[in-house]
Amino acid sequence: MSHASLVIVDYGVGNLNSLIRSVRQFTEAVVVSEEPEVIRAAAGIILPGVGAFAAGMRGLERRGLTSLIRELALSNRPLLGICLGAQLLLTEGHEFGIHSGLGVIPGKVVHFPPLPEKEKVPHIGWNSIRPPAPDAWTNTILAPVAPGTQVYFVHSYILEPADSVAVFALTTYGGYQFCAAIRRGNIYGTQFHPEKSGPVGQAIIKQFVALVKQQNEAVKIVITS
Repeated sequence: MSHASLVIVDYGVGNLNSLIRSVRQFTEAVVVSEEPEVIRAAAGIILPGVGAFAAGMRGLERRGLTSLIRELALSNRPLLGICLGAQLLLTEGHEFGIHSGLGVIPGKVVHFPPLPEKEKVPHIGWNSIRPPAPDAWTNTILAPVAPGTQVYFVHSYILEPADSVAVFALTTYGGYQFCAAIRRGNIYGTQFHPEKSGPVGQAIIKQFVALVKQQNEAVKIVITS
């Protein structure tokens, strides 16, 4: 089966409506599916999700998707993990015990430590993000984002990549700096929600759609605006 479309993976965790609306601003070639054969044929994949790490992995396992998504990611198929979807890309999650993740990017997901400025957890709201190095966002899905731009977060657990090379964006909350996004080649994960981050979030989603189109020129994924 040839690569057919951009697939938003539905594995039973979260309302997908706002994400669907966001992606459809830029392409009609998007479907929502939990079917392995549809996902395998995808030109690009979005792995969304909210909630607990273990529940997310159970949702993938029950649908027979864990090895498939790992395989596609390791083959560098364009993939965007959002919030829980980003966390599941790491090796393990430390929420209600220790649970294995997809292991696409080595690292773990841990609870916020006690914050120096005593801010409340979960972290809910807008925070500015910045690149780990001046040119880190060049020719990536964050290329249109100015350092210091604010995006929307809702989470209690944070990404801790094992290697700093996977840290794609940083932010600070309550006086504590942590990883706001991860990257490995065409694989991206954002702890924040692009689909809830206004115009800047839409710009990020547009860049991901453009990446999918670039990597799959034979696929008619048309950027419509």
